[in-house]
Amino acid sequence: MPSPQVLQPVLKMKVDELFLNWLSDDATQSLLKDYLDLIKSGQYIDLSSGDAQEKKALSFNENNNVASQRNLAEKKPAPLGTPSSPPSASTLPSGSNSSTRVTGPNGRVLRRSVSTKKAQVRTEKPVPTALSESIPKFYFPKGRPQANINIDTLITKIEKTFSQFPNERATIEDMGQVAKACECPFYWKMPLFCLAGGDRTGFVSVHKFVAMWRKTLQTCHDDATKFVHLLAKPGCNYLEQDDFIPFLQDVVNTHAGLAFLKEAPDFHSRYITTVIQRIFYNVNRSWTGKITCCELRKSNLLQNLALLEQEDDVNQLTDFFSYEHFYVIYCKFWELDTDHDLYIDQKDLAQHNDQALSQKMIERIFSGTVTRDRKVYKEGRLSYADFVWFLISEEDKKTDTSIEYWFRCMDLDGDGVLSMYELEYFYEDQCQKLETMAIEPLPFEDCLCQMLDLVKPEVEGKITLRDLKRCKLSHIFFDTFFNIEKYLDHEQKDPFSVIREMETESQEFSDWEKYAAEEYDILVAEEAANDQCNDAYENPLSPLGQHISTELGLTKRHFFQIPSPHCNLDEYEYEDDFE
Repeated sequence: MPSPQVLQPVLKMKVDELFLNWLSDDATQSLLKDYLDLIKSGQYIDLSSGDAQEKKALSFNENNNVASQRNLAEKKPAPLGTPSSPPSASTLPSGSNSSTRVTGPNGRVLRRSVSTKKAQVRTEKPVPTALSESIPKFYFPKGRPQANINIDTLITKIEKTFSQFPNERATIEDMGQVAKACECPFYWKMPLFCLAGGDRTGFVSVHKFVAMWRKTLQTCHDDATKFVHLLAKPGCNYLEQDDFIPFLQDVVNTHAGLAFLKEAPDFHSRYITTVIQRIFYNVNRSWTGKITCCELRKSNLLQNLALLEQEDDVNQLTDFFSYEHFYVIYCKFWELDTDHDLYIDQKDLAQHNDQALSQKMIERIFSGTVTRDRKVYKEGRLSYADFVWFLISEEDKKTDTSIEYWFRCMDLDGDGVLSMYELEYFYEDQCQKLETMAIEPLPFEDCLCQMLDLVKPEVEGKITLRDLKRCKLSHIFFDTFFNIEKYLDHEQKDPFSVIREMETESQEFSDWEKYAAEEYDILVAEEAANDQCNDAYENPLSPLGQHISTELGLTKRHFFQIPSPHCNLDEYEYEDDFE
């Protein structure tokens, strides 16, 4: 009896090729599908009674080798207890109970386990439909399509609104009604007007607007995608800073809570710049300078835009549009900008909060690691737009953006980890300031132990951004290394009281909102005192002029004039903020 041989690699490749050819045949696939359906339904299959065509489809030509034929028999489905089809003339069973011996034409013997055969012919439970057919679509980059929206009904409503206007043409004053007909927030009127070409012609015809809005509804299925589509440049699926200028200029021109700004048009750009920076500070979590639909959905910007229509007092919208917050930021910048060229250098920034910030941290801010203006690094000057980010981050170190801001500054080598060397580098400045104040500084080793206990990093000796975001006392960590005034304030508090404050602290107002409210009251009181002491005195350092009404609530009315002849705001363009 010839000894069994193993298939050679080349021969096995041929066997696989023949099997794949047979399996890809249309008749074979059709037959296997029919058998599979019968197996699922639990019906009996008699392979010995098939018609001639089926037998022909399941058999190989005599010229094919025996190994391929046995492979075919293994692949053929059959229920348990069903006799298999008779072996071909070229193969004979060995009579063994444990295995089946197959002798090929060349005397070569192949063995196939009977237990394997029984496992293959075992009746299986019906399997469900393929997963690829049952998984519903879950990725909608332009929003999930709404099944209940009727575009034709909406277009009819828009056409009815246009019919009220002369020649069915809408001006910017009419776009508020059109926006409501489109079921959009009122202050979307300027983006709708511009996308339909109204900024070029001064009006929008009904046909052009309907064509534009129908296409928008067909491609954009949620408010975030629609808003990006309305404001973005052609071909862009994101928003840059200058995309918001026409939209916010319309808000300044038409919102009742900003009517006082009509008396000082030169400050429109300052307010708009502040709002844009706050939008990107809170919404653009990727730090790319490009707001995507996904980022917009995760933010509360669209909700605040809708509230603009309902809220007459913009100071209630503290996340983005508060005039009082703008007033505080701009006054703080004006105090530091001694030459009033609308830029500050390192010496100017060092005066902030009575020189509380360390010099090494100031150098890091001017290194360009957290600023977008190219002039910061090249010319050593910080613009007003970048100052907005600095001040909000400095006064509220608990938000994700501020934690990322200061982490970038402290990460000297940019490896995503604050090493002990980097912490010591910044702590040296704190020690020098403490010695100047005749205060004995805590040794760095002791300070380091305290900070590691405070943060509890996942990897010993390495503090990551994730560690600081997870830590509820990140503001204490940052102040310890570069803000001497706040560091001393924390040191004078009972550590347990700090923890209790964090646990019981109300989330109604953020640290930034508390700071802005306090500073606004101080600034307003100072202005009122100056006016009462000397009505004829013109203060060249006041950014908002000689008169400010300080009443709160419905009686509040803001009024200011351009105070200083040393600064011509007409020369300051929007583009300076968005380089």
